[in-house]
Amino acid sequence: MGLLRMAARTAVISGTATAVSGRVARRQAARYDEPQQEYAAPAPAPAAPAAPAQDDQMSKLQDLAQLNKQGVLTDEEFAAAKAKILGI
Repeated sequence: MGLLRMAARTAVISGTATAVSGRVARRQAARYDEPQQEYAAPAPAPAAPAAPAQDDQMSKLQDLAQLNKQGVLTDEEFAAAKAKILGI
């Protein structure tokens, strides 16, 4: 009986050690995964700046059109300034 008892005790101790070791390993893995998620690279920003550039061009063109209507700019000056704003 002594040999069977010692084998059973060894099996219980070994099983407990394995369970504890697995639990510690999972906890450490989870701990090391968390900081990587915190410092992940941010998602790239969407290409929204194109809209303000168009709004800026539109406002400049509207200002030029008003100056042309008021007679401050000639038709040639207006056409040249418009081409410059549009990049033509």
